[in-house]
Amino acid sequence: MKTKKILLTILGIGIVAAGILFAADHADSPTITGKTTDITDVYAFQSPTTSTNMVFVMNTQGLLTPAATGAASFDNNTMIELNIDNNGDNVEDLVVQCVFNNGTMYVYGPVKPSSTGSKSIVEGTSSISVGVTPYGQTAVIASQNSYLAFAGPRDDPFFFDLDQYKKIIAGTATSFNSPGNDTFKGTNVMSIVLEFPKSLLGATTGKVNVWAEAKRKI
Repeated sequence: MKTKKILLTILGIGIVAAGILFAADHADSPTITGKTTDITDVYAFQSPTTSTNMVFVMNTQGLLTPAATGAASFDNNTMIELNIDNNGDNVEDLVVQCVFNNGTMYVYGPVKPSSTGSKSIVEGTSSISVGVTPYGQTAVIASQNSYLAFAGPRDDPFFFDLDQYKKIIAGTATSFNSPGNDTFKGTNVMSIVLEFPKSLLGATTGKVNVWAEAKRKI
């Protein structure tokens, strides 16, 4: 299982729009790296077109070369789950579950989970479904029930100068360069993008914690 957590701050009934909040991890143990369960990044930001909506991005299967991207796919036996803690106790109060069946993504929630923690069941009925966009094709975006959804390969948006970082750790450099070198340039990820109203987050304390998990069917 792979987990990422970020903190979103809500002002009144809207999530703060200043900047993008994200968590990233492109280097995992050999049991996870390169597998469909590998979550590389989680992003959350206010919709650029609808101020009452939030956008959530969960990227998986990092460091895909262009040659490997064409054969990459989402696993029918792996659920990618977005967890939402809306009362500050670090336990998910709502989940958004993304499951796959032969090239189609089905999204469930936000919905209160039957149980919390490392095990989940698919909750309720699907809010939206969308076909996975093939590599090199125009993005397929579904719109339904106040939702927008996309699933498919995309260029990795995460920017990090790994070589300069190693120099700083080794003591041979004291800071990053501007703009630096993008270590992940030319690599791809399998991306899930969801947009839905902020009101569905059910925040009660002014803040929500959001994290993503990859869960295998057993």
